[in-house]
This record gives sequence, C-alpha cells and structure tokens, in this order.
Amino acid sequence: MSRFLGLDVGTQGTKGLLIDLERGEVVARASASYGLIEGLPVGAAEQAPETWWRAVRDVVHALVATAGADAEPIAGIGVSGQQHGFVALDAEREVLRPAKLWCDTSTAKEAQELSDALGRSVPAGFTASKILWMKRYEPERFARLRHVLLPHDWIDLRLTGELWAECGDASGTGFFDGAARDYDRASMEAIDPSLAGWMPTLVAPNAPASTLSTDAAADLGLPAGIPVAPGGGDNMMSAIGSGAVRSGEYVVSLGTSGTVFTHSSDPIESDGLIAPFCDSTGGWLPLLCVMNATGVTEEVRRAFDADVDGLTQAARDVSAGCDGLLFVPYLAGERVPDLPDATGTLLGIRSGSLSPARLFRAALEGTSLNIAWGIERMRALGLEPDAVRVVGGGARNELWCQILAALLDVHVQRSGEPEAAALGAALQAAWVVTAPGGSREQLIELSAPFVAHSGRLIAPDELGGDARPTYRALAERFPREVARLYPADERRASRR
Repeated sequence: MSRFLGLDVGTQGTKGLLIDLERGEVVARASASYGLIEGLPVGAAEQAPETWWRAVRDVVHALVATAGADAEPIAGIGVSGQQHGFVALDAEREVLRPAKLWCDTSTAKEAQELSDALGRSVPAGFTASKILWMKRYEPERFARLRHVLLPHDWIDLRLTGELWAECGDASGTGFFDGAARDYDRASMEAIDPSLAGWMPTLVAPNAPASTLSTDAAADLGLPAGIPVAPGGGDNMMSAIGSGAVRSGEYVVSLGTSGTVFTHSSDPIESDGLIAPFCDSTGGWLPLLCVMNATGVTEEVRRAFDADVDGLTQAARDVSAGCDGLLFVPYLAGERVPDLPDATGTLLGIRSGSLSPARLFRAALEGTSLNIAWGIERMRALGLEPDAVRVVGGGARNELWCQILAALLDVHVQRSGEPEAAALGAALQAAWVVTAPGGSREQLIELSAPFVAHSGRLIAPDELGGDARPTYRALAERFPREVARLYPADERRASRR
C-alpha cells in the first residue's frame, strides 16, 4: 500500500494530490474552487465550513475516478488548511457561524487590545482576536461556544469524528507558547477563562491521529478505517512539500497572501512580526506573512480583463522601477507591517503611468518590496537564506521570481510541484503510516523523490545591470514611504 492522499483546504479552493510512494510521483490531482461570503462589511472575510467539506468531497471523488477502479487502495490521508481561521462549534459540535478567516481584518481593535494586555503583538489575522470579537459582538452565540477549531482541525473532525489539533497550526492562534509547544494559558485567560477547556487536545506530528469514519467514508466513496495523519497549517505542509526542513532553505509562497518561512532546529525570539511558529515535523518554522500577493496582481488583471501571461510579457518591456511608479500594495490591509486598516497607494503617477503593463509591473515590484522588507527582519534574527524556493500560484511567473532574486540578492528556484501544501500533507501521511514515531530524517528521505525543483536557478542579475541598484534604492525607499503614509502614533490611535 503505497498511495497517499493529500488535501489542501485553502481560501480560494481545495486541491488534492494522490501520490505513489514506490514510484515517487504524483499519480492524480484535482481541485475545486469557491469564494468568500459576499456582502459583508469592509474588512470581514468569512466562509461557511460546509463549503470546504463539499469541495473535499468533490476533490476526493475526482481523484479516485482519475486513479481508476484498479488502483491501489489509499493507505493514508493528510490535511493542510488555511491558518488562523476561527471555526466555532457548540456542545453538539455544530457550527455556530461562518468561519472568520486569516484575511479578516474586522477584528483589528480586539487584536490591539490583546497586544496591549499581553505585551506582545497579536496580529488581527490570528484566531485570538476573532474569539474576542465574537464574545463582544455576538454574545448569544458566544454563550453556546464549546469548541474552538482551526479550519484543518474541522476537516479532520469531519473525516474522523474526533477532535484534535497539532502544534504547527495551533501556534498561529495567538495563544500558543511555541517554545514549550503547548497552549499559553495566560493568553487564553485574557480572552476568556473558559477558552482553555474549549481547545482540542494536541497530538504528535509523527504518528496517525485517527482513522476515516464510516460516515465520512460513505460520503467520500472510500473504505472506512484509512489512517488520518495529524495534518497542519498550509505553511507547515508547504514546508514539507517544498523541502524546507533544513536551516538556510527559504520558501517564498506566492498565493492570495505571501508567506516566507524556513526551518529552525530551535525556537526563535519573535520580534512581534516574524511568527515563531512550530513546524509539523517537531521543529520550528519562523514565518513572515504578508496579506497581499497574487490578490494584487489579480486585481490589475481584472481591471483590464487581461491575460496574466500577456501582462507579464508586456511588463518585461517596462524598466525596473516603473519609471517612478511605486505601488504600496496593501489592498487587503497588511500584517507585516502591522497595518490592518491600510489601503493600496500608487505613488509617482504621471501621464502614461496607468497603462496595463506598467501597473502590472508595479504590482509585481510592490508586493516583492514588501516581502523583501519582511525578509530583512528574518535576517536580523540570524536566519540567513542560502537559497530561495518559490511555490504557489505566483511561482509560475518567471518575471516575479527574477524581481525577487534581484531584490534579495540570492538565487531563486521554482518548486517542481506548485501545490506544495497538498504534497506536504500527502508526504506527512506517508511518514506517519510507514514509519510511525519516525524521525525527521526519515521524512526527508521519503520526500526526496517528490521535492523536485523546476527549471534553472534564477540569478540576481538576470534583469540587467540597472535592476539591482534600482531595487536596492527602492528597498530603502519603500519603508520610508510606508512610515510617511501611516505614522506609528496615528496607527495606534485609529484602533482605539
């Protein structure tokens, strides 16, 4: 039995992979798309958890159909999920309200209050502020709250009928002690004295957590009893799926949000903006998350009803720096820097600046500048990149990767598997089934055939002689412009 199923339940859709461990390859893939609930107030971002389950069901059925009736049985299942969401359940484990997601910034005020009370940064995107928000604005629902889950926890509940959590995803709640790999009781008390009793039990990352229930098996068209791995947050699973399980290997994930992470064998001292997450192998995953990545480029594409490949080709003819046009790309607010109420800004607009090609290049540069600024924070913590791997939908854009290479002054390579989170979930399932209680080195060994790189190394100087000095100057200018647009004292006052 060498086939393992990995699911990645994301913000824009669910993706699934079926891997064959003996052959060392992906043998089937499928996806299902969905969106956010429409018509919500500005800053709110919510989804109904049942939407995720319908997508999981559709993806699994498609994978089984692709594999064929004579395919080997599935030996294990792993789940990756979008981080930081808040799934509220009552005593009967029924969903109380739509899940508030990582990109929901309507809880900025509660996040600031928790940050002040705890003496550390609690980003608005984290789960903690969402619970406090519900307590304040939906007291009747809050009175019925008995279980607090993250999105991947809820999918695992649907798969197995059992409640559990794991340290990687749980470390993104805002009330977790990453160094101790356990819940932070003092932080929970600041939200509600009952919260500690509402959290699921933590399980180890290297052993099956449960098995597929009879009800879920019937819904998915699979046999009951298949082992289900602990799973984890999408960033933790992407780290496995892209091979970022050794220090010095950075991964930049360009999805709706942008994330940057690397493996650490020891916990880091957080600066409040670089998250000191646990990973899903027993180590740690220092992580930077920005709210704006492919959402910005997609906004430009939609504005001109254009094709991404065509826009990219046209953007190549625009000089580095866009002739003075600078895009501060905070269309969804921002987490790093901590500006949940920010908006996007175009600076240096002149005649001709608003052409599709120039705006698209400015979007690529603006998002890259914000990511590079965050990576400088990670370097300041002693986390120096030896190489950078790019994953996610944005990784398909070579120009974007070249801009990042020039800005970071490091070689960049795209991952051979664009769905790194789904692959990581499948690989974790293979690890816990074939080597229960096994070491991280065993995971690295079985992952090696799958963690391939795509194409050549992209060098920092590929965009020509003037690109690197131009981007160095922009990297110095960008933080100054953000500080000018959002003075620190005004930012704090706006959240009170």
